[in-house]
Amino acid sequence: MILRFRAPNGMHRLECEKNWTFGAVLEQLIVKLGAHVDETSLAIGEKPSSLKPAATLATSTVEQLGLKHGDMLYVNYGTREDHNVENAENPDRDQSSVKLNAGVGFSAPLKVKELAIDQELESQDGLIPRAKSSLCRHGDKGMCEYCAPLPPWDREYHEERNLKHISFHAYLKQLNEQTNKKSSASSYIAPLSQPDFRINKNCPTGHKPWPQGICSKCQPSAITLQQQPFRMVDYVEFQRSEMINEFINSWRTTGTQRFGYLYGHYDRYESTPLGISAVVDAIYEPPQHDESDGLSMDVSMVAEEMHKIDVVASDMGLVRLGMIFTDLTDAGAGDGSVFCKRHKDSFFLSSLEVIMAAKHQLKFPNACKYSEQGKFSSKFVTCVISGNVDGEIDISTYQVSAGAEALVQADFVEGSTHPSMAYIQETNADRYVPEIFYMRKNEYNLAVKENAKPAFPVEYLLVSLTHGFPKPDSSRKLTFNSSQFPWANRHAMGVSQDYLQLKSLLLTPATQGDFVALQNLLSDFHLLIYVHSLQILNSEEWKMLLQGTVLGKQDSLYRLVSTPGWQTFVMILQESS
Repeated sequence: MILRFRAPNGMHRLECEKNWTFGAVLEQLIVKLGAHVDETSLAIGEKPSSLKPAATLATSTVEQLGLKHGDMLYVNYGTREDHNVENAENPDRDQSSVKLNAGVGFSAPLKVKELAIDQELESQDGLIPRAKSSLCRHGDKGMCEYCAPLPPWDREYHEERNLKHISFHAYLKQLNEQTNKKSSASSYIAPLSQPDFRINKNCPTGHKPWPQGICSKCQPSAITLQQQPFRMVDYVEFQRSEMINEFINSWRTTGTQRFGYLYGHYDRYESTPLGISAVVDAIYEPPQHDESDGLSMDVSMVAEEMHKIDVVASDMGLVRLGMIFTDLTDAGAGDGSVFCKRHKDSFFLSSLEVIMAAKHQLKFPNACKYSEQGKFSSKFVTCVISGNVDGEIDISTYQVSAGAEALVQADFVEGSTHPSMAYIQETNADRYVPEIFYMRKNEYNLAVKENAKPAFPVEYLLVSLTHGFPKPDSSRKLTFNSSQFPWANRHAMGVSQDYLQLKSLLLTPATQGDFVALQNLLSDFHLLIYVHSLQILNSEEWKMLLQGTVLGKQDSLYRLVSTPGWQTFVMILQESS
């Protein structure tokens, strides 16, 4: 059986047998807690308010204490440093006594390095202000139930504004309020847990692992799929419309589809309480073979190249935010219109695309200290460029739910011949597939449970996002000022990156002595990536280049142009022909 222990340094799960003495369990626990723990101060109980000295429980068996598989106990302890200090201050103290050091407290959120945007939003209450209404009977400085601020997860507020999902941090605060009430501030329970539908092949009950054996302890429970009420990212903002236009130009030029990864940063999204915006600064297209109805890639080669790009992008302060791909077919009307393939009566993301999105989200987990595993879902987004109902080229943005990630991780689903449906795999030696259901509303608008086998609509796994471009009066500074340098991996389109392209851009009369013009031309994601690949500038010179372009520090650019590396770079460009 497994017993769970909530301690000041996190959650611990220990395997044991019911006939073990509790002292044997405590020996495992002390190892987990660490060498700094004062064993004589250990106190344990089923509730934070009813802790007992561990020494008084050590001789009883697990069964005699009434403990069952999965039970959770609360742990408190002092440190050896506290023990030594107390002994020094009280030399006549009874060494066999056990203290309860209430000042240490109970388990707290994990110490996980979260994104800066998560740290910022956690510090905000997110309350939705309301103006004084005609129902109020108080003065201007008063407040009542009609004008008091609403919590950031208020359902009516979201429905009035046609917001289908609340933000992740609003959802998290709602769970925290329900799970960790102020009245029991001395205890803490992680409000989130990353779903995992896989069978436990290391079952502690002692039987052979699946497929030779199975029991109620190790097999996954039945799964009920519902549309996720929250979203990890609320809005996708493309900083430059030229960036999207250039990406679509690959289809306009060749008639074949294109795939790319989005790079940028996260910021506040003010239109949703505690919302997050994924701000896209650049698109990078990995090596690919494009076709009119799809594309193919060498996964290992792409993974190797994208790792290098991730490192360089990190130097620029950027992260990989998501992926984008085209699904465009000319309508043949001669007016630039395209077919509308994706709509409510067909599909928005196909089952294969949902699986691809889930695999990417699993690869880029979201660090979260409020989850038992230290991570929860992902902020990775999926963008599709296709035709809308008016025959215009449009962008749609999505994520898949945490449940979808778990289904793909457990290898429960695969694509089907109907793109709107996901097919459920059969149980085999590697996986145990439990009963899977999904909730839908029938013709009477009542929620009913349907068996998901053999296939179910993928819409239950989708989370829709909003997207757009900066407003004309936006004060947000662009990360890059130029997009004139050719994009990588466009050889099939007759486009290449080389010294001649750099020379035609950088060594012109307009840039001679004009640092502003040079700075703007160098402020180009693809140009910077290419310059880094040449390995001409050393690490310090590369840092100056980024400070002068991405951060806009002209003094760094002044210092760069006098360095040996930059002089060598210019000489190579001058001699190229």
